[in-house]
Amino acid sequence: MTDASATAPRRPGEQALTALGLGAPALDPADASPHSFPGGGRWRTEVPSCEGPEALAVVLKEASRLDVPVHRISQGSGVWMLTDAEITEMVEATAERDIELCLFTGPRGTWDIGGSTRTDSHGAGLRARGHDAVAGCVEDAVRATELGVKCLLVADEGVLWTLHRARTAGILPADTTLKVSALVGPVNPASFAVHEHLGADSVNVPSDLTLAHLTEIRRVSAAPMDMYIEAPDDLGGYVRMYEVAELIRRGAPVYLKFGLAKAPGIYPYGHHLREVALSTAKERVRRGRLALDLLARHGADGGMAPLGSRLPGDLRRFDIPS
Repeated sequence: MTDASATAPRRPGEQALTALGLGAPALDPADASPHSFPGGGRWRTEVPSCEGPEALAVVLKEASRLDVPVHRISQGSGVWMLTDAEITEMVEATAERDIELCLFTGPRGTWDIGGSTRTDSHGAGLRARGHDAVAGCVEDAVRATELGVKCLLVADEGVLWTLHRARTAGILPADTTLKVSALVGPVNPASFAVHEHLGADSVNVPSDLTLAHLTEIRRVSAAPMDMYIEAPDDLGGYVRMYEVAELIRRGAPVYLKFGLAKAPGIYPYGHHLREVALSTAKERVRRGRLALDLLARHGADGGMAPLGSRLPGDLRRFDIPS
């Protein structure tokens, strides 16, 4: 049963505008998502684009200094861009604080030899081109999980289904979670549900979806949703800080992702991008503090999932052929 206070509509400036006769029409209580995370809570937090142990240390230090609770830290360059020692260091640092670490599988289309991604239509985007690219993603997944990584980020439906089958077959640990990249995120309820059935445990949706779109998705799926509160420029650069309470009300269970607009791209990361990676990692945590402060001012900061929680609950899957 969902706490009524957690689903009550809240909008910035509401009291002042109502006093001036400019109040907005009442929101429909039926728009609220009826879903939550297993173990309680309607929202979790994520700090993305944490590209290695050094950036991770910056994020952890700043999160402690600003008192920003973190459920998940994710990386975008890929497993293949990290040494075993670097992955192990990141696994140990996050495990010590009971934070889920999510690493991207690769290769992907934008870094492959195909030129279609550089056309105006962008071709197949990040998807894995051909058998060898899928095999590379599987190798990344096996290597990462053997080193203790429990969450994998994917950008291809075939890779998602393959890794779900590998998880079911015991090739990957059963508690491995699979997260769909924002760069291939679904934009309608039907496609969101398909990703859930293919094995997704959380699904990034594009940050330009309307509040009504989130309600539509929640009418067909309870799979955790990931959404940038502030999106990087290559995802539109949208800043939706003032909608954060309503994004939770409509989209729960949802990961609030603290991205950063007006920042240079850093994928694939290397030490030549070190200063940018560290400064942007620190600022992403600060952006998280701003979002949490805004939630508190609106009286909407309740309902956070317990720190350390990571599993998605029971989700619907396609049958795996024998």
